[in-house]
Amino acid sequence: MGKSDQALLRKSFNYLEKTSRDALQVMKAHGPNQIQFWFIALAIGVAAGGASVLFRLGIERIQTSVYGTKDILTLHSFAAGLVWYQVLLIPICGGLLVGLILHRFTNDGRVRSVAEVIEGAALAQGRVEVRRGFASAAASLITLSTGGSSGREGPVVHLAAVLSTIVCRWIKANGITGRDLLGCAVAAAVSASFNAPIAGALFALEVILRHFAVHAFAPIVIASAVGTVINRTVFGDVAEFVLPVQNALAFYVELPAFLLLGLICGLVAVVLMKSIFWADDCANFVQDRLRLPRYLRPAIAGALLGGLAIWFPHIIGVGYETTTAALTGSLLLHEAIIFVALKVLAVAITIGGRMGGGVFSPSLMIGALTGLAFGLIATSVFPNVSGEGSLYALAGMGAVAAAVLGAPISTTLIVFELTGDWQTGLAVMVAVSLSSALSSRLVHRSFFLTQLERRNVHLAAGPQAYLLATIPVTAHLRDAPETESWDLVQQGLYLDRAATLEQAMPLFERSGEPYLPVLSVGGDGKAPALLGALYYVDALRAMNRALSDTAAEEHS
Repeated sequence: MGKSDQALLRKSFNYLEKTSRDALQVMKAHGPNQIQFWFIALAIGVAAGGASVLFRLGIERIQTSVYGTKDILTLHSFAAGLVWYQVLLIPICGGLLVGLILHRFTNDGRVRSVAEVIEGAALAQGRVEVRRGFASAAASLITLSTGGSSGREGPVVHLAAVLSTIVCRWIKANGITGRDLLGCAVAAAVSASFNAPIAGALFALEVILRHFAVHAFAPIVIASAVGTVINRTVFGDVAEFVLPVQNALAFYVELPAFLLLGLICGLVAVVLMKSIFWADDCANFVQDRLRLPRYLRPAIAGALLGGLAIWFPHIIGVGYETTTAALTGSLLLHEAIIFVALKVLAVAITIGGRMGGGVFSPSLMIGALTGLAFGLIATSVFPNVSGEGSLYALAGMGAVAAAVLGAPISTTLIVFELTGDWQTGLAVMVAVSLSSALSSRLVHRSFFLTQLERRNVHLAAGPQAYLLATIPVTAHLRDAPETESWDLVQQGLYLDRAATLEQAMPLFERSGEPYLPVLSVGGDGKAPALLGALYYVDALRAMNRALSDTAAEEHS
């Protein structure tokens, strides 16, 4: 190569380096353009999918070490042969470690999961807590590895959201971009965790973003596909559950049975959700009454789980072995009914005890057991017109999970992808539709939205309810008539500077005033200062603009 060629090559390289550096600075300052967004979305999909697979492998490695089993898919059968004190001590030690992690790295000792991701998408421009998110992932990893009775989908969804948040902060993404990247991360994590690309994409749209905007659909689908490729590269192209035979459905004859199954599964899902909330309230009461350190709460929950697992090791971990037994019809009627009750109790102890993990995998197990119990009864009462009991287990699995997640579309698809059985779609769809319709009337639409409602985060009612909480009153201040403003203050008609339109609009409605004074309330005996006034017309204008922007995003 001549000197002129070398000089030209060096000049081209320097130009490329300068262009790339300038493009990076522009992206950080003004956010990514469309081409950059696609590459970032793809990178987030790879990172989230990889994190999900590593999380799953971490659970398997730790479970193998602490329990001594060579096959975690038969964990409960192996644990049944361990000495009783080992089964008892493992979840206690795991719970204590979880408690110490959450006590050190969170302000409330609570694990972050899917509910916080939904909240971040709606109220925080697609961002979640990073430091507490990593702590929650570590706590859930330990919980699932040491006998906690919960699922891995919640932790991997939040971990993916943490990775997305880091990138969004780095590139200064706006709200729409942040939410889209969050959806990509969640889709990749779910698909990588369960080898379910279609359900992963729809879960991100249906549960997290809660809309099906066209502009978000393509990158989320691509990220979900990337997550699936990562899963199949590591674990192979196999279904999570393998059914022994293809099911056949005499549709017209058995349709009423699946309608009834859907209603029963809806009630079971409500019992599961309310049991978790009841356990959480009871644990809060006991902790406050006895003044227990919050890091002991997961350890006490671990002790209860360990004691239960001595006699019923089926409650340990995700529960895939028992779920497979239900789907293959390998359990008796009384076993299925008892395991449903025990699993509901174990999940309530785990999550109410703040040990970590999600609710999706437990709801699959509970649903499969419920469906099997129903199917065994139905096939014994009407043996000549009924199909297989495992068909009812499959429909029940989808029905309970859909009601808990508030995601009938993605749950129906994930059941198909987990089992590889597409022949029973009508049965699953009928059961899912009835269970979702019933449960949504008895809770705030889903487990996650009810969790948020209990914290006074009102997302279940839609944007018209929660958008007001995102608009601070200080962003719309005008000069205030001094004398009249202080007269309103004397009547208690004023707003604090930290207030949002969520507090302002009801006060406008009650008072009928055209404006409300906004005060900076001083501490240590300092007199309050009048910052300005919020006019009703400005508040309405801001609310209409927020609703319009949300509608534009959801339909773009």
